[in-house]
Amino acid sequence: MAAFVYSMIIMGTHGTIWYHRYCTHGAYKFKNNFWRFFTQNLTLKIIPEEIYVISHHVHHAKSDQPGDPYNAQGGFLYCFLADVNHQPISTSLSQADYSRINNLMKHTGVKPNTYAQYQKWGSIVNPYSAVIYWIVNWSLWYLAFYLMGGHALACTLFGAAGFWAVGVRTFNYDGHGQGDDKRREGTDYSRNDRSINQLWPGYVAGEWHNNHHLYPKSARSGFMRHQVDFAWCYIKFLSMIGAVTSYRDSKKDFLEHYHNPYLANKKSGVTELEPVKVPVR
Repeated sequence: MAAFVYSMIIMGTHGTIWYHRYCTHGAYKFKNNFWRFFTQNLTLKIIPEEIYVISHHVHHAKSDQPGDPYNAQGGFLYCFLADVNHQPISTSLSQADYSRINNLMKHTGVKPNTYAQYQKWGSIVNPYSAVIYWIVNWSLWYLAFYLMGGHALACTLFGAAGFWAVGVRTFNYDGHGQGDDKRREGTDYSRNDRSINQLWPGYVAGEWHNNHHLYPKSARSGFMRHQVDFAWCYIKFLSMIGAVTSYRDSKKDFLEHYHNPYLANKKSGVTELEPVKVPVR
């Protein structure tokens, strides 16, 4: 049970809170660096921010098109092996392009390489700093787990984190219909890509993926009553105690421009509805 909860719910929800809604989309703002650091280290460090953030911006710009690093039409292995095949940032960026990449990362608190260092290492973060950070993070979490339940619990939860790291690679393949158009009327309103809302990723990680593609900068993506969103619960709680100073919540826009018109048309006998395109907020 501990492994299930840690891998599926805690690691999954943290990925949505930190990597997805904050680091990539800036859907909310922290009061200070303490709360940013606290949120960043709520779990074991598994994925470098730059690997997730930069490729995810490309994913939204080219969803389900050539160049999308998670393009489900490329097949299961194309998505599963994205981090080694086509997800890392280019190693031959110009100085101007590298500066643009840094601007996408500056709010995350990640200390970037200089352009000369980037040319040497091919990454935003200096590898020595990254390794030291991982050693400290893993050591402190192992100690915390050990104090809670000995080596057995520590090894179980570390293994669970590894299980999540493998399992999360399958998400975008499934979350974009495995390469087919599996969107459903009244459930999946985004028509600019093939993303779909799925119950399992939604309940365990707040990943209502079609809603997210409709409003990528929203701190909440569980817009319907049944769409539980633990990531949003955390962000809202931090807002209530003053740790988060602002956030975007697009539920009202979603209901007004998409779901309520669909219900009205359905009631009047219209079987298909092409949702109105509204600006992303």
